[in-house]
Amino acid sequence: MEYCEHVEGMVEVTLSADGCEDYLKMGGRWTHLRPCPICGHVGCRDNSPNRHSTKHCDTTKHPIVKSFEPREDWGYCYPDDQFFEPLP
Repeated sequence: MEYCEHVEGMVEVTLSADGCEDYLKMGGRWTHLRPCPICGHVGCRDNSPNRHSTKHCDTTKHPIVKSFEPREDWGYCYPDDQFFEPLP
């Protein structure tokens, strides 16, 4: 499988929270976590009302998210609209 150039920016990170960081601050709920493999920010997927993973990408320009769900090993690059399974 070929990966886009943005995958090279991924590093080992410490996750920012045990749930969606933004919803935890608001006292809200989330579905399906998506950590940023550039800085460790934990956001929620686009099916959640506030789409925190996408908002994180838009504001920071960190291009990749990955799944945090058990038995899932995939990632997605926003700028290239490219899905990877498995994520390296």
